[in-house]
Amino acid sequence: MLLGGLRYLLPVIEVAHKLGIYVITVDYLPDNIAHKYSDEYHNVSILDKEAILNLAKELDIDGIMSFAVDPGVVTAAYVAEQMRLPFQGSYKAVSILQDKAAFRAFLTTHGFNVPKARGYSEGDDALADADYFSWPVIVKPVDSAGSKGVLRVDSRENLPSAIDYALSESHSGHFIIEEFLEKEGESSDTDSFSIDGELVFCSFSDQRFDTSAQNPYTPAAYSWPSTMPEDTQSELASELQRLMSLLELKTGIYNIETRLCKDGKPYIMEVSPRGGGNRLAEMLDIAANAGIVENAVRAAVGMPLNPMEMPCYSGHLAEVILHADNDGEFDSLEIADDVKPYVVQTDLWVKPGDNVNGFTGANHAIGTLVVRFPSQDMLEQSLSNIKRWCKVNVKQS
Repeated sequence: MLLGGLRYLLPVIEVAHKLGIYVITVDYLPDNIAHKYSDEYHNVSILDKEAILNLAKELDIDGIMSFAVDPGVVTAAYVAEQMRLPFQGSYKAVSILQDKAAFRAFLTTHGFNVPKARGYSEGDDALADADYFSWPVIVKPVDSAGSKGVLRVDSRENLPSAIDYALSESHSGHFIIEEFLEKEGESSDTDSFSIDGELVFCSFSDQRFDTSAQNPYTPAAYSWPSTMPEDTQSELASELQRLMSLLELKTGIYNIETRLCKDGKPYIMEVSPRGGGNRLAEMLDIAANAGIVENAVRAAVGMPLNPMEMPCYSGHLAEVILHADNDGEFDSLEIADDVKPYVVQTDLWVKPGDNVNGFTGANHAIGTLVVRFPSQDMLEQSLSNIKRWCKVNVKQS
């Protein structure tokens, strides 16, 4: 059973079918694209744990995933625990990972590097705590992904509107305020994999942003391998392993966000027991022949896994998240002639005349572009000015 119906599920469905696995997709949006490729669809909210559990029992499923669908991860863990199905961790452990406030508290208790943070359900409580924080701060829902509901706040008077925005994107009605950490170099957002609690595949990326986008905190590109210092990567891998041991995590895929900050410390920002959005697992299969999508499917139904090892990257790969600068009608995608030879894949999700939105969150991406360069210098030069060679042309509506 796959929770959700986004296009990021399509490679999972393809692999499952290759392995002879019958795929059931579930969510409350029957027009979602993944339902056209699954073997069976059921219209049930993935936030309703008991309803999903009853359906899973009725269908006698062998495994459950919420691949790249953050709202369904806790539900998937709940169903797996109740039905004794394979999953990365217990319902309790997954609930900690999926709640940003609970996760920050867990990291603090166990001595990890962690930004000063507090979780709230009432805006007035947060406003009363304003003196606790050093400005700027980041305000975000405790339970959303894709940078939805996230704002940087530089002064106290802008806090109420940021809280309202965070709450508008929260499923639980809770939000978190945390100190803004100034990063050193590029932050990392990529997928990793554990087998029997051992972190056997640990990757790091360079996560890049479009500072001119309507939401400049929504990732606009990723590249591999990471330029993060090797000693920082080693320290983060060790801390991630310690975290997995503390939470008694088992076998499966994780989307992990980390960063090195100006204070010289590496931070674990997010660990979610699911594949990441923006096709991150697919990118690792392209960049490092990881086989991570197939092993995620195998793990979910208890099939034997293919061998895995730490990533070895082929060339310098980047994924550009195609997006519009403003609302309007999509017209065309232009790639400069000097970059065309390095294009590995173009995955465009819109056609001319389709309405598109400005880039306020990952849900407003209109496709991806994958490029591979022969050197890091060429990659850096290209990604430093994406709009020179990659233009999304939009007619104003």
